[in-house]
Amino acid sequence: MRKYELVCVVQPDLDEAAFNGVLDRVKGWITESGGSVDKVDIWGKRRMAYAIRKHREGNYVLFNVSLKPDTTAALEQNLRYTETIMRHMLTLVA
Repeated sequence: MRKYELVCVVQPDLDEAAFNGVLDRVKGWITESGGSVDKVDIWGKRRMAYAIRKHREGNYVLFNVSLKPDTTAALEQNLRYTETIMRHMLTLVA
């Protein structure tokens, strides 16, 4: 198991229930692949440098996770095809 940081930019116009649903879905993908979510840090709504899908703001969320290296591709594919997640970045913690 390796430690990763996953930063997601979620659409800003979601209500509280939908936003928590997105977070639960991401946590579910991580635990289904045999990983664990160590910490979730919600940074809140921030202004972005450029518009993404006609949005100038986004809700930023940082996940500290432990994953097997061979399961990261499936996680990133799920994140890529989720419409409510505008951008994501998965990095290995040294």
